[in-house]
Amino acid sequence: MKLSIFHTPELTPTSKIADCAIAVDVLRATSTMVTALAAGAEAVQVFSDLEQLVKVSEHWSPDKRIRAGERGGSQVEGFDFGNSPLACTPERMKGRRLFISTTNGTRALQCVQAAPMVLAAALINRQAIVDYVLKHQPETVWIVGSGWEGSFALEDTVCAGAIAESLLMELGCSLEEFAGNDEVVGAVSLYRQWQHQLLELFQQASHGKRLLRLKCYDDLQYCSQLDVLGVVPVQQEPSVLVSEKQPAAVA
Repeated sequence: MKLSIFHTPELTPTSKIADCAIAVDVLRATSTMVTALAAGAEAVQVFSDLEQLVKVSEHWSPDKRIRAGERGGSQVEGFDFGNSPLACTPERMKGRRLFISTTNGTRALQCVQAAPMVLAAALINRQAIVDYVLKHQPETVWIVGSGWEGSFALEDTVCAGAIAESLLMELGCSLEEFAGNDEVVGAVSLYRQWQHQLLELFQQASHGKRLLRLKCYDDLQYCSQLDVLGVVPVQQEPSVLVSEKQPAAVA
């Protein structure tokens, strides 16, 4: 197995695709998707365009849909909520489809949707993702961070490093054998340094500071947890993810 990490959708190759592509937007899109599916949403459908989201979701009755729209960290007017995983309660999500568009995370998923296997990962479902990858044994794996408007993001990179570190331990191979690019070495090093201070790292990250200004401390605290949900969002069709539960993950 060979792993490569790309910090943003813009840095992801367009001339080829991996056997397995994992989109990461820890603050907060993929954390929200994982939480929504764990809370009983029947699927998550992602959009980069807000108008397209509204148009497609009109085909669903209001009691079977939830519209989530976020730009710049804030909720888009007219949507049911923004991009907080804490809003994804079983009472709101059970049996409904989450239609979601965010500043960065939904773009990361759409840039790799042609891969044979597409997953959405966050720190909260890290081990479930690792278990799924080990079960299916793809030869090439890409982790694509969402970044922030085309720039590097600490929180996505530390999550990529957490996934890489766990895969390394399970596979029993060396970092040299495993790493498909330099970014893997950097991400693993970042995770090893900060693995016991993830919330503190988020508070230093530029997007973490942005969310703190929006009084989203509880979101940062929630998203910094490791291995608390056993749900893997798996692409069923382009832009539509459903839940696959991994029994080995911590509930």
